[in-house]
Amino acid sequence: MTQNYYLNKHGLFIEDLNLGQEESFTKKITEKDINLFSEITGDNNPVHIDDKFAKYTIFKKRIAHGFLSGSLISTVIATKLPGPGSIYLKQDLKFLAPVFIGEKVTAKVKILEIILEKKKIILLTECYVNKKKILTGKAEILVSSKLHLK
Repeated sequence: MTQNYYLNKHGLFIEDLNLGQEESFTKKITEKDINLFSEITGDNNPVHIDDKFAKYTIFKKRIAHGFLSGSLISTVIATKLPGPGSIYLKQDLKFLAPVFIGEKVTAKVKILEIILEKKKIILLTECYVNKKKILTGKAEILVSSKLHLK
């Protein structure tokens, strides 16, 4: 692998980042997404996959897995901020509201702290449906430095 190949695929380096920098990703959650997520993870809780069961829950209909919405945060981190080459170290999440089939979830990340000496950043991680916050938390990410390339 050449250094140019690495640089062409790599996202942002720690030196490229600024406090308050933000990125987001939006996805419409489909029935197929929920079914695939259930199949991949083995989480077959009927509140996610069974209309008849879900009708008797507090939500009255099927809801998406909380971690399906949470996984969209990983999409933002891995593809946009800081992007390819970054390593997810830690995540805390608080689920605030359900997501229903057909709703659009927007995952947003914002840099709260940059720890240069440890090559880490702390991100505010949130998901929204319309303008309603449905998930909140913080993530710790390891970010490469341009200095290691020299």
